Amino acid sequence: MTPPTALPPRVLERDDVRSALAERDFGTVFRLARKWGGISYNQIGEACGIKSERVGTVARGNARITSLAKIEEIADALRIPGAMIGLAARSWEVSPAPSAAAPALRHPDASGMLGPEPALWEVAELARRTHATDVGPADLEMIAEAIDQLCRAYPFTPADQLHHQTRAGIRHVTDMLQGRTTLAQHRELLVSTGWLFLLGGCLEYDMGQRQAAELSRAAALRIGQEAGHGEIMAWSWELGAWFALTQGRYADVIDCVSAGHRSDSTHSIGVQLYAQSAKAYARMGDARQVRATLDAGRARLERLPRPEHREHHFVIDPDKWDFYEMDAYRLLGDDERAATHAQEVVRLGTAPDGTEISPMRVAEARLTLGVTAARSGELEEAVSIGGRALETSRKSLPSLLMVAGELTDELERRYPHESLSRDFREHVTHISAGGAQPPLEAQ
Repeated sequence: MTPPTALPPRVLERDDVRSALAERDFGTVFRLARKWGGISYNQIGEACGIKSERVGTVARGNARITSLAKIEEIADALRIPGAMIGLAARSWEVSPAPSAAAPALRHPDASGMLGPEPALWEVAELARRTHATDVGPADLEMIAEAIDQLCRAYPFTPADQLHHQTRAGIRHVTDMLQGRTTLAQHRELLVSTGWLFLLGGCLEYDMGQRQAAELSRAAALRIGQEAGHGEIMAWSWELGAWFALTQGRYADVIDCVSAGHRSDSTHSIGVQLYAQSAKAYARMGDARQVRATLDAGRARLERLPRPEHREHHFVIDPDKWDFYEMDAYRLLGDDERAATHAQEVVRLGTAPDGTEISPMRVAEARLTLGVTAARSGELEEAVSIGGRALETSRKSLPSLLMVAGELTDELERRYPHESLSRDFREHVTHISAGGAQPPLEAQ
């Protein structure tokens, strides 16, 4: 039975409604439901298990709904198709009604013999239907190729542009999940959705959209669990470790890394997990654990084949190890090793013509060189190279700001009365607030 709060098709087809749903902006969704669907806040609250006052608060933009369970409840109450909101198809989207043309099954008579209807062929027809599908091998191959291209575009494509394509991919794959599939096809489509949610979560966090990123991570983890896909589960935990690292929750990093290792012990994700724990131990000042973790990560990396496409975001390539060690040694105060690794990161991340093919890694490497320059008494060099790092157009905002904060602290501790130190802090603060600012040299 369709609930009275179901959004009519004419409302769901509106561009403003579709946009709000894609962004999971439920304040706008609630306002448009009342405006175009005639559904009151009281009705929404009652159907979704939310106090009407809370619905009004969300509608005014003073609060957000981020709980995945509550989002699913809203989707069911308002009859929002899963594909429009980045969820798998809801149970009510698939009609359970049998085909009118389907033959009725006959039961054996009391003696166990077949009745007059050809039950044998009814079984054959049912068996045939188990293989009937709306998805072909070519469809699955095209989806896999598209996801591969998106993941390989991550290092250099503008985050908002790639995020838009990733969301479109989620909608496309979840639409296919609503059709007829075999069990194997259904699992493969689920796995594809899991990879897309992982990529989307990375991009959302790069852009500073922490709540959306956590929702995407949670969705990927749940899909990995449902599909029995250890690698997706492990990457979901790796994202959790990254989020915790940039938020200063170092104990949570170690917990996420442990969960990731339990989920998968064969793929290259294990190397990334070791790297995240090394970064956390370095920030906790535990040099012994840093070195032990780096040794374990390097040993696993050496056992892996060299990837064909090292730019793929979910494949760890040997060249990235300099990036991990650079971060750890900078924090341990080993400036010589940190600078050596940073210079190698810049070299590997820059094409012969000067194009930066790994701009996010190169930016953090430059900030590391800024830190080592500040510690050696080169104030102008530290500010110049640090400012250049902040100018990169493709950035992971939380990671960039974390390392930029370290350079800021070094400058203010060593050169507290210098205007260059104050200028650099203002530059970092402005970027953190989402603003654009000219390079430091032009100020």
